[in-house]
Amino acid sequence: MDWIRGEILGRGSFGMVNLAVPRSQSSSVSPLMAVKSCAFSQSSSLMNEKLILDELKDCPEVIRCFGESFSYENGEKLYNVLLEFASGGALADRVKGRCDRGLPEFEVRRYTKALLKGLHYIHKLGYVHCDIKLQNILLGPNGGVKIADFGLAKRADWRKDGVSGCELRGTPLYMSPEVVSGGEQGPPADIWAIGCVVAEMVTGAPAWRCSNLAGLLLTIGVGDEVPAVPENLSEEGKDFLGKCFVKNPNQRWTAEMLLDHPFVCDDQELGDLRDEKSVSTSPRCPLDYPDWELSTISSITSLPSPAYSSESGIWFSGESDSRRRSQPDSAAGRLQELVLNQVPDWSVSNEWVTIR
Repeated sequence: MDWIRGEILGRGSFGMVNLAVPRSQSSSVSPLMAVKSCAFSQSSSLMNEKLILDELKDCPEVIRCFGESFSYENGEKLYNVLLEFASGGALADRVKGRCDRGLPEFEVRRYTKALLKGLHYIHKLGYVHCDIKLQNILLGPNGGVKIADFGLAKRADWRKDGVSGCELRGTPLYMSPEVVSGGEQGPPADIWAIGCVVAEMVTGAPAWRCSNLAGLLLTIGVGDEVPAVPENLSEEGKDFLGKCFVKNPNQRWTAEMLLDHPFVCDDQELGDLRDEKSVSTSPRCPLDYPDWELSTISSITSLPSPAYSSESGIWFSGESDSRRRSQPDSAAGRLQELVLNQVPDWSVSNEWVTIR
């Protein structure tokens, strides 16, 4: 695929991520992508990530891969992987934007359920992500979760011959006890990280409060201490974290088991989402009528089309255009139209709705 490199989205130890645009548009290729690039001499991790993403391509909760390419830029050979562009940014930014207040619990439940779906698929195919954290969880244009950055991912049954099992993969704040104490990194390690992610979404702060790395690793790997469970979390949420923060990885719940937990499958979650985002079509006052009742007015092109000014907070008249007409979505907006003499021409009857 021929593409053009755009602005930088981020940098890391692996290299950099840029926006990318294909030179020729087609229905099978996204008009906007992200390209992850590194020097060819240091591309083994990125090549591994591309191979894993190819195997996980059927999972909607995993970032999509559109292919790979090599390029010569500024006298250097680069290896590039073309990825789905998650326009919603990282979940870390979403949490940070809440100014340490954490996310509403209905939102935490929704993100957690999507994460578990993605992890269940990843684990079912025999892989471990090894670096689940807020920075590696991206959001699509509609708020859908996309698990990204598989540079540290590996086969669940992977063993490196001739090397001790004390290899640490991932970010210390999200590492499980078995990873810190013995380098054992299987699917249960990802579940521990999910617990850390949920706690951080709720509080807006990392699950561990240690500032010293050595002290943090000692706390995680030795003794019985686990991350604190947020007090403002529901009982279902506290029980959910209790299933994630189990020191013994063999007793920790799996992603498949957690998908049946009330914290992510309770109907209350859907109720909260409806209350937060949906608009009822049942009128609650004389001016609270459904949008279809406005069609008789919006179709009359002889009337001036009102527009709303966010600066002045009022509706004003503009040129007539029934296709671009904005309807007020509140009783106050409808009253303002009446005050501004936006009176329908009742003589036009071909668009009337017969009631009885």
